[in-house]
Amino acid sequence: MTKVELYDTTLRDGAQSEGVSFSVVDKLNIARKLDGLGIHFIEGGWPGSNPKDAEFFAKARELSLAHAKIAVFGSTRRQNMKAEEDKNLTMLVNAGVEVATIVGKSSELQVAQVLETSPEENLNMVADSIKYLKSQGLTVFFDAEHFFDGFKSNPAYSLKVVEVAAKAGADAVVLCDTNGGGMPHEITAAVSAVKKQTKVPLGIHAHNDGELAVANSLAAVSAGVTQVQGTINGYGERCGNANLCSIIPALKLKLGINCVTDEQLTKLTEVAHYVSEAANLSPNPFLPYVGASAFSHKAGYHMAGMTKWADAYQHIDPQKVGNRQRTVVSELSGKRNIVYKAKELGLKLSSQSKEAQKLLQQVKLLESRGFQYENAEASFELLIHRAKPDYQPPFELVDFMVVVEKRRRPPSQESPGEILSEAMVKVRVASKVMHTVAEGNGPVNALDQALRKSLLQFYPSIASVRLVDYKVRILEETIGTSAQVRVLIESTDGEEVWRTVGGSTNIIEASWLALADSLEYWLLKQKGSRK
Repeated sequence: MTKVELYDTTLRDGAQSEGVSFSVVDKLNIARKLDGLGIHFIEGGWPGSNPKDAEFFAKARELSLAHAKIAVFGSTRRQNMKAEEDKNLTMLVNAGVEVATIVGKSSELQVAQVLETSPEENLNMVADSIKYLKSQGLTVFFDAEHFFDGFKSNPAYSLKVVEVAAKAGADAVVLCDTNGGGMPHEITAAVSAVKKQTKVPLGIHAHNDGELAVANSLAAVSAGVTQVQGTINGYGERCGNANLCSIIPALKLKLGINCVTDEQLTKLTEVAHYVSEAANLSPNPFLPYVGASAFSHKAGYHMAGMTKWADAYQHIDPQKVGNRQRTVVSELSGKRNIVYKAKELGLKLSSQSKEAQKLLQQVKLLESRGFQYENAEASFELLIHRAKPDYQPPFELVDFMVVVEKRRRPPSQESPGEILSEAMVKVRVASKVMHTVAEGNGPVNALDQALRKSLLQFYPSIASVRLVDYKVRILEETIGTSAQVRVLIESTDGEEVWRTVGGSTNIIEASWLALADSLEYWLLKQKGSRK
């Protein structure tokens, strides 16, 4: 069976993605997660480029990794200089790790136009650098930068660079599609040509500028490379790097290459979400394998097939990659979706029942008014409960009023007047009506404060609930300020996260509906245990 080693460069190449910056603590924690996933090599960064990477390598010596090896990254020596005198190379030696990856030019055009040196000097730079690092006892991987572009324009020179790197002692030569414009058939042809030239183990490092980084990486594996480089979630320069979250399951489940164990594979979705959180980016719901929508089913026709055969509309079992199947409820849904979604939530509902038909009609009506339940499962679960004749809500809204006032400053003061937001809420809990008033830094915040003020007297544990995200979507922009709006709220109690939705032509009402659903859902989960 083909053996493929996984080389992760999230901490270096991934950190070059626009808007991404990892702290040293983030990098150490991500390294632990990658180790648990079964990654073979973790590229920690370039200590010669910034103090943060230097600090990482100092602290990485204390990491207790069960599987992975930390790799340090750098470049070939400078022109007309001895390798042992190049500070960047000596920093690699002093990083305290066993593996060093160095990048060098393998395109003659790049050598002339960017390095501004001779083809011969570039070959010497490659050879000298590898020999020096090998003499220091390091495992050395050589990243042949711009290899595929160079192979198109002057294949003889690009092949010569690989040959020189191999003779100098490189443990692997990684062929780089640096500009990300390669096509799978071009990758395959170039890899095949290299394999005829040398026996050195080969790797692939692909960028995603043509949306083919994963396909090119898999094509390279099929052509004989044994190391695949990439990043978690495909983070990286410009359009990103090859996404290991797609490559790993493709290797294991599609090509039968056991690059990770079955147990390690189940951690894939968790690691993907962890890295996106560390990068302060929302997880992309549409990523294959690990996205929240990767195994979601919306069309009633699809759901009908899924109820009969789990593989009807999904290419793998989502549990193998730590994900799960989701049933999406919308105006396109049939009763099967409603019933299946209720089953997912642990609620019994017959497709022949009046409740199921009532729910379907209600969903379609509400979505026509701006609601959307695809990403607001807590609000949908409440709809199911409310359809039951014996459901008793933990509280009911009597009415609310919001006042927004701009207070003028005295003429003697130069600062602008302040905005005051005040909300009055009447809420019924059992037979008692509470009338509370609260101020906030905006009308929605004031509503939230007033509602909590009422409910805390009956449900003191509600203090643990907080809002973590608030999104407003204008649904009909051409109508202007009279347009329908949708408000999506994300809440947490520190352990669970849930989303609720509200829709109206009035943004305050839409916000209120989403707020009320958030608290009602949490109280329902707590079984409404009162003080």
